[in-house]
Amino acid sequence: MKPKMIWANLAVTDLERTQKFYMELGFKPNNPHTSNELVSFFFGENEFVIHFFLKNIIERNLKTMNFGDPQDSNEIIFTLSADNKTQVDDWAQEVKNAGGTIISEPESFGEHYYGFVFADPDGHKFNVFFM
Repeated sequence: MKPKMIWANLAVTDLERTQKFYMELGFKPNNPHTSNELVSFFFGENEFVIHFFLKNIIERNLKTMNFGDPQDSNEIIFTLSADNKTQVDDWAQEVKNAGGTIISEPESFGEHYYGFVFADPDGHKFNVFFM
């Protein structure tokens, strides 16, 4: 297989809240793919796309798949790469200011890792690391 592209689809309960959260963090909207059923954003320099679908829409469209509650389980965790420790700390504050939940505060892991884990308002987890 040689797919032209890869992106992620996540289930959410409130599109307006999701859009506000990621806009406040400065992510670039993928406007052609935003509707009353989903909001979409580019992540990272290579513009990885994450679509945030209303849970009932994505479950209806995928027919046999059910999405769990990200507040109680992990469907996947994305890692966002930071340039330095200061940026990690700054991003943690930005997440708090935008209404996200810090799961683990910024800290060192071994000799070469520094980072934190946060959840967006729907409970989707992201790992932020400087390596």
